[in-house]
Amino acid sequence: MGGYQDANYYRVSPCLIVVGSWCCRLILFVIWLPTFLHVTAQESHADHRRTTSLVELAKEPTSGDSGLFDPIEISPSVIPKVPFPTESVPPMYPIPYVPTRYEPVLTGKCPVNFSRPEISNILDKAAFDCFGPLASLVGNVVCCPQFSSLIHIFQGFFGMKSNNLVLSNAVADHCFSDIVSILASRGANNTIPTLCSIKSSNLTGGSCPVKNDSTFERTVNTSKLVEACRTVDPLKECCRPVCRPAIMDAALQISGRQMMINNDNMAGEMNHTDYLNDCKGVVYSYLSKQLSSEVANKAFRILSACKVNKVCPLTFKEPSDVIAVCKNVAAPSPTCCSSLNTYIAETQQKILITNKQAIICATQFGSMLRGGGVMTNVYELCDVDLKDFSIQAFGVQDAGCLLRSLPGDVIFDNSSGVSFTCDLSDNIAAPWPSSSSFTSLSFCAPEMSLPALPISQSLKNIGCNSAGVGFLLVIFTFFVSIVVLRF
Repeated sequence: MGGYQDANYYRVSPCLIVVGSWCCRLILFVIWLPTFLHVTAQESHADHRRTTSLVELAKEPTSGDSGLFDPIEISPSVIPKVPFPTESVPPMYPIPYVPTRYEPVLTGKCPVNFSRPEISNILDKAAFDCFGPLASLVGNVVCCPQFSSLIHIFQGFFGMKSNNLVLSNAVADHCFSDIVSILASRGANNTIPTLCSIKSSNLTGGSCPVKNDSTFERTVNTSKLVEACRTVDPLKECCRPVCRPAIMDAALQISGRQMMINNDNMAGEMNHTDYLNDCKGVVYSYLSKQLSSEVANKAFRILSACKVNKVCPLTFKEPSDVIAVCKNVAAPSPTCCSSLNTYIAETQQKILITNKQAIICATQFGSMLRGGGVMTNVYELCDVDLKDFSIQAFGVQDAGCLLRSLPGDVIFDNSSGVSFTCDLSDNIAAPWPSSSSFTSLSFCAPEMSLPALPISQSLKNIGCNSAGVGFLLVIFTFFVSIVVLRF
């Protein structure tokens, strides 16, 4: 009886195999056909007199060739100019000052060899990025992101030969003090912890319940986490993030352990956000142990850049004086422009911002003016540029600087001293908003906001059933008709 059932089963199987095979061949043909048409069209219109040199063939495609990750065209005049990697951009306003290095006085209670290249190189980078006179100017964009990355990398470096992902409170205090002392001895501002709101407790894991490798690896899919953050694309990560959600997912998993245990006693004792933030620090520590210091630093800096470029770092007070003199202007007005320029100059707060931050700041401030009744584009009437929202060098109005939105560092040269690179050297008009309601701006193309459907999932959705075959037949008929028309 069992043999009879097997025979009947295999009697039907060839039919299924034939249908499945035919369906797969049809799918491959449909995928291949457009390529054939494209090749044929190219062949029929080819100009045999034109020759292409090897130099031209060897050229890398420009960013415009892909089209997929270009920013949304808010306005052609305000799109940040991102130079090609080979394009030389001169540093803006080099400071002819060479930091004086001296031997730091350490506590002697932090069991770490700070001369090891893995940590010494990152200390050097942080020292330059937080160089004394410049630290407050570039704190939001350069100094604090690099100092934060240094703390994450040191935390992982400390536990490299142990099962620990965090430091004890006492050791954390000593090591944090040594880090600040070493940075200051290499020219950094000694007020970095206050400037960046980072404390020694950031090295301890705080309230996160998972603080060692073994528990972490039992809770989190570590291979998925490390792979997501091993290579972070600076363009894609800010629009279609891969590493950031992987870190957040891991933090949620390890923080959730404590939430489930103390779910009944958490009210009034600890906020879920505190658990999550502390556990994110533990995730960063684990990544720092798995990745090289250079790879980890690059990934952490890109994540920070994505975050800081989403908001305007300037604080706008109520512009009642500007609104009063600019409300009914229709032509350039000295009184209006003087009030507007004074307000913007006072709001700069003496910090350097990125090109994307400047677009957000200009739009946010413009929305406030429109909300007060200023309907005319006073930016255009008063020649307000994007770089006006960043600090002006030496008080010169036409010598503003916008930093690049991609992660950058302060540059040190033995001859010219310390300098930083500006992204824009021309005058780009500040964008005037179309309404008084300010919403967050996105610099991502629309197609970057939706995840791509994997090919395997697409084929699974179609399936080799009657509906799927019917759908493929429609596509097949369509392409066949194109072939007939072409020939």
